[in-house]
Amino acid sequence: MEQKGVQLDQETFSCSICLDLLKDPVTIPCGHSYCMSCIQTHWDEEDRKNLHSCPQCRQTFTPRPVLVKNTMLAVLVEQLKKTGLGAAAADHCYAGAEDVACDVCTGRKLKAVKSCLGCLASYCDQHLQPHHESVAFKKHKLVDPYQKLQENICSRHDEVMKMFCRTDGQCICYLCSVDEHKGHDTVTSAAERTERQKELEVSRQKIQQRIKDKQEDVKVLQKEVKTISRCADEAVEKNHKILTELIRLMEEGRGDVEKQIRSKEETEVSRVKELELKLEQEIAELRRKDTEMDKLSHTHDHNQFLLQYSSVSTLREDPDSSHVHIHPWSYFEDVTAAVSELRDKLQHSLTEEWTNISLSISQTQVLLEPEPQTRAGFLQYSRQITLDPNTVNEYLSLSEKNKRGTFMRQRRNYPDHPDRFSDWRQVLSREGLTGRCYWEVEWRGWDVRVAVAYKDIKRKGKSDEGGFGKNDKSWALYSNNNSPVFHHNGVQSSVPGPVPSRIGVYLDHTAGILSFYSVSETMTLIHRVQTTFTQPLYAGLCLWNIGDTAHFPKLQ
Repeated sequence: MEQKGVQLDQETFSCSICLDLLKDPVTIPCGHSYCMSCIQTHWDEEDRKNLHSCPQCRQTFTPRPVLVKNTMLAVLVEQLKKTGLGAAAADHCYAGAEDVACDVCTGRKLKAVKSCLGCLASYCDQHLQPHHESVAFKKHKLVDPYQKLQENICSRHDEVMKMFCRTDGQCICYLCSVDEHKGHDTVTSAAERTERQKELEVSRQKIQQRIKDKQEDVKVLQKEVKTISRCADEAVEKNHKILTELIRLMEEGRGDVEKQIRSKEETEVSRVKELELKLEQEIAELRRKDTEMDKLSHTHDHNQFLLQYSSVSTLREDPDSSHVHIHPWSYFEDVTAAVSELRDKLQHSLTEEWTNISLSISQTQVLLEPEPQTRAGFLQYSRQITLDPNTVNEYLSLSEKNKRGTFMRQRRNYPDHPDRFSDWRQVLSREGLTGRCYWEVEWRGWDVRVAVAYKDIKRKGKSDEGGFGKNDKSWALYSNNNSPVFHHNGVQSSVPGPVPSRIGVYLDHTAGILSFYSVSETMTLIHRVQTTFTQPLYAGLCLWNIGDTAHFPKLQ
């Protein structure tokens, strides 16, 4: 009862204009009180009529009354504010735009504390008391304040809807059940709620189990993140040691080659200098002999000349009568050529090995994405394929910017190239394919083969090592009209025919999936391969009869 008194006081000391506690209260001649600023503003608007009235009782005053602060009211309002309840009244007791208002309150409505499903009304604490005190309301069900109570009233019969029609899946009143819902499967709303509540509990249990399962999955993934990081750190450390060792071996090889070259340089220079010294000694001896002969040739005494002639004119046989021969090219050029050849071989080998290493890294995947189900899903992985002119067989002609291949009657005069298929009527794409890729092939003819292959498939000769699907380096769908089959490593698998003229090819290199589809909005699977790819793949075409043609259309 004390709370009710406080509420009464709060309403008594509230301004009917701003609905808040009085500020600088004034009492006008009719006895009603207002905030000084509120009543002044109200009368300012009425000044043009030269008539001033009370907002509550409408009594008029002429002339405009002089306003004087009501000190007694001001003291009472201040005391009320000190209790801390004044602010509560303004902030918490009255219903705002987002609150459910009491249906019984008049004037400014208080917040409802409960809604009654029996009365279909909401009540503040004061107006709810009869529901607590009177036996007549004992069976009424009270719930938290609810704004949509009127939705429980049947718009046709203006009755409370306490029935549920299972046939139409809607709430109805009793009159509806014997009227337009007659013969339908109807039950009370309470009975339907009980049944649906059980189903709801079952669904909640499923949801809670899913939450629990997913939380366990999250823990597994969190653990896996740590494992991935640990493995990556270990791999970086191990590979750093391996590559550092490789660099050390290369540096040792470089030092050994330089040491051998310098040793050979020293040996050859020593031999040359030794020969040079020997020749210089022989030159000196020959010059001495030439001097003796010159002296003898100028001797006037014939007898002396003849006596000395035998000893002076005699020459020793020259053991090295031939001239010195040197190499007509730069020294150690063959060594440089050998090292250059080693560099080229290592570069080629490293290029391939780095590709394999990168492929191994890209294939490291914890979670595999599911294969798309619709063409739109596949198109997000679309790749534009371009045929490589260096690989095309001489009976095939490329056109449409190398997007189409056609089997020709006359042989084409292409320049020789190590990548060209010499006997198999085939061509490969320029693009190496890894990751998730999708492309389409439109074909027409008698025997067209849509394929993928490793780059190192054999290019020369008629052996099966070069034919798409005939070896372990290629996979091919034989798209002929009579008996379509799939080939790999010489083994053929039956394919339901006929194969459509437009084929979609999906590759998930990491997951080892290669799928061929009949292209439509729903995409019908023709054949799927599950394996492990060890190298990048290249798209290929094999055209085996004159007029056979196939191309890679632009995907949109």
